[in-house]
Amino acid sequence: MSDAAEAGPRHRAADLVVFAHALLARAGVADDMAHDVAAILVDGDLMGHTTHGLAQLAGYLGEIDKGAMGKGGAPDVIASRPAAQTWDGRRLPGPWLTLRALDVAAAMAQTHGTGTVVIRRSHHIACLAAYLKRATDRGLMMLLACSDPAGASVAPFGGVTPVFTPNPIAAGIPTHGDPILLDISASYTTNGLTQRLYRDGAKLPHAWVQDAAGRPTDDPAVLFNEPKGTLLPLGGLEAGHKGFALALLIEALTAGLTGFGRADPPEGWGATVFVQVLDPQAFGGRDAFLRQAQWLADACHAAGPRPGVARVRLPGERGLDLLRTQSAQGIRLHPSILPALLPWAERLGVPPPKSLAPG
Repeated sequence: MSDAAEAGPRHRAADLVVFAHALLARAGVADDMAHDVAAILVDGDLMGHTTHGLAQLAGYLGEIDKGAMGKGGAPDVIASRPAAQTWDGRRLPGPWLTLRALDVAAAMAQTHGTGTVVIRRSHHIACLAAYLKRATDRGLMMLLACSDPAGASVAPFGGVTPVFTPNPIAAGIPTHGDPILLDISASYTTNGLTQRLYRDGAKLPHAWVQDAAGRPTDDPAVLFNEPKGTLLPLGGLEAGHKGFALALLIEALTAGLTGFGRADPPEGWGATVFVQVLDPQAFGGRDAFLRQAQWLADACHAAGPRPGVARVRLPGERGLDLLRTQSAQGIRLHPSILPALLPWAERLGVPPPKSLAPG
């Protein structure tokens, strides 16, 4: 979180869920959908993903207002086998669709060892890390990936023309203790962070983007001023072939498996989604899986740190620590979030959440 967020007021997570739920419900979203979207967005903020939590809600409300996000109904199942399904999400709210896909894939996995649901024409699915613990708490492993076929901001390695979105991929791995929660993208940074920093007149921590001539820079303005630059693939100029390869894999898992992607006419902001759940019991056995995963976690924690590093942390460790702290003490929202939502609250007649008293 930013220094500004660290200094801001706190809000109870439950109050923020009620607030987000009410905004979505007043906008016409079905009650169960509104609840699931609110819960996933707030979980993103609980884990410190401040660009992909409630920061997305104003955009969602705008999409609902112009009819670009569905408000009710169900996805169409367009292909189904015992351990695999393909859905047309009908541009319904992405968090609701992804949670339903997780439940279906988990049921498949518990019967067949693995289950996969892919979704074409979903709307945006928010923070991928927010879904993972819902699988690992059941002793299951989860893989989640998405792309947005309507957007392009990442150049392939060696190029300056945008072809991909950041294409995040996430995995939840159960252990005997806290799960390992991976949430990365095939690009160095995200559209959400660069938009926020550009709006604030700030710079990136490193040269994670390139201008239209292919020169790396830490200035996000190159993405917004003509001629526009692009996000660099993960690995940058030195090893960006790795991020490029990862982006291609994610496109295959999402657009390829759903049969809907960049080769089709764009429909607007949204997502094509891959959800897979695996039950370790169906493979080498749950106890054996946990023994291996816990050994790795312990070995990484025991590894000697580099100079300037206090200790080795596992993916998701900081997010889980934040989740516990902010669940108990309240969430400090990024200072840009509530000002973007207050006009919607006034328009829809929803009282804003009360902040907690200091201390």
